[in-house]
Amino acid sequence: MALSRRQFVGGAVAVAGATTAALGTTGFAPSTGLTPPTGLAPRTGLTPPTGFAPPTRPARLWREFEAAPSTHPQIPYVGRAGAHGGARRAPRPRVVADALTHGATPDGSADSAPAINRALAEAGERGGGTVLLPPGTYRIDDYLRIGHSGVVLRGAGSGRTKLLATRHLTELIGPYGSRYGGDKSSWSWAGGLIWLSPRARHASLVAAIRDRAWPFEGWTGNRRDEWSTLTTVRPGRRGDRAITVDDPSALRPGRLVVLRLADDAGHTLLEHMAGDGAGPQAYLWDDKTKLTSYVPYEWPVRITAVHGRTATLERPLPLDARPEWDPRLIAGAEALTRSGVVGLTLEAVETPQSPHLLDKGFNGVTFQCAYDCWAEDVVVRHVDNGFGLVAASACTLRRTRVEGRGSHHPYFCREGSHDNLVEDFRIAARTVPAPAGTQLHGINVEGLSSHNVWSRGVMETGTFDTHRGMPFANVRTGITVENDGRHGGDASAGPLYGARFTHWNVTVTNGRAGLVKIDTVAPYSATVGISEVREFDQIDVPDFTGELHARVEAYGSPGSVRPANLYEAQRALSRW
Repeated sequence: MALSRRQFVGGAVAVAGATTAALGTTGFAPSTGLTPPTGLAPRTGLTPPTGFAPPTRPARLWREFEAAPSTHPQIPYVGRAGAHGGARRAPRPRVVADALTHGATPDGSADSAPAINRALAEAGERGGGTVLLPPGTYRIDDYLRIGHSGVVLRGAGSGRTKLLATRHLTELIGPYGSRYGGDKSSWSWAGGLIWLSPRARHASLVAAIRDRAWPFEGWTGNRRDEWSTLTTVRPGRRGDRAITVDDPSALRPGRLVVLRLADDAGHTLLEHMAGDGAGPQAYLWDDKTKLTSYVPYEWPVRITAVHGRTATLERPLPLDARPEWDPRLIAGAEALTRSGVVGLTLEAVETPQSPHLLDKGFNGVTFQCAYDCWAEDVVVRHVDNGFGLVAASACTLRRTRVEGRGSHHPYFCREGSHDNLVEDFRIAARTVPAPAGTQLHGINVEGLSSHNVWSRGVMETGTFDTHRGMPFANVRTGITVENDGRHGGDASAGPLYGARFTHWNVTVTNGRAGLVKIDTVAPYSATVGISEVREFDQIDVPDFTGELHARVEAYGSPGSVRPANLYEAQRALSRW
């Protein structure tokens, strides 16, 4: 039987509180919103609201993973996901500006967007720092832009500082069509009313949108041709952190580079992302035009050391580097780094949710071409789309919440976004019924995005969404979900999943499947410790023929095996 919302929220809070009391930490905040600075969930991860049994034995798959953490066939290594290698504390750059001194008004009586944007730009031009937004309500009639590295917009807490957004991105920038044709609005999956992206890259995107030359959105420009080679790379294997390059002269410790892998005519790179073998080899890739537009695969990574022709990477290689894929390190767009948004609520004026794929762009916070950036203690309300990661890597969203009248994509992760961490998150039940013709997804990942983590979450609505586009090597762990959404994606985007997708310790309160139990559709996947679920009308079939090499353990018993949280356990591995 499905739980009511009161039972769902009350049960989750009660069990989390009991666990927290034993640990001496703080548990879930009340359902009315975040309570800064304590956060959403206990440090040890979520526990099921009913039928919880303490972990009694180590999972067999975990023992296997410990023996081969960087090359396990079903479980990816994600122990360094997030900003600054998954650092627990975000940087706190010195305060360089107060938005009030630039003319912002905290009583909502006038448009404060120009003043806040001036303060953010001036902070960036001085080399970075924190811009304060004292307690109050600030009306913004424009979107806010963080385009310089090292700039943080800091409110007084999500319960004390509020931005009231009055206009959407279609009105502010213009209509944004899809590069794949049709009448879809790309504001359904792009852009934010707080938009963090490097200044030059952002300007080129906006110019292309206004010219109706619908752009690619990633690291190598609107047409994916704005890059230069730093060096070619000798063959390497998935899991390697040291690679051999042909010319190390452009490399130095601390430099952010992009690993570029180009597919060959036989699509062996796509096959490799799907785990190799007979099923991917038999798959018809050529007509998946949206999927094939996502390669070359681009993976940003920081160099940590250079010795001769050996370069050491911040994270292990996500894939093999084979000669047939022309592996090289390149320079693309200058990244936005070390920037963030902290301690505020962004509330859009409440309007009905738009019909599916026709969103106007009342969107929340989006990171684009960003690395080592973060949001913390941020709430978005009455938005079309909540928190976005678009060609963003190594970013952290911590203690974030989506609430209000209902969203299309509460969280979206797309266009080659990698190594991001979303933890202590919450999607609140919608406050008004969904209008006819709208759609709800949940925690979305698509577009060859890899090695992302969703950890310690409460989803009062939504689902585990993939819009096809073959995301691979992602982890969802320690999550409780009222699984009432639907996934998206069209046929030209290819498979729902690539290899090494893992769901670990997931409680489904209404017993509905919906891409939570993935062993029947995801190749080389792991489904461990999830609730027993049943199919509903959106029933998916495998994209690949033959044996999927998927693993299932502790089905029907969330929380019954150790570790309770896969990401936390990987962080603790001493060898890494």
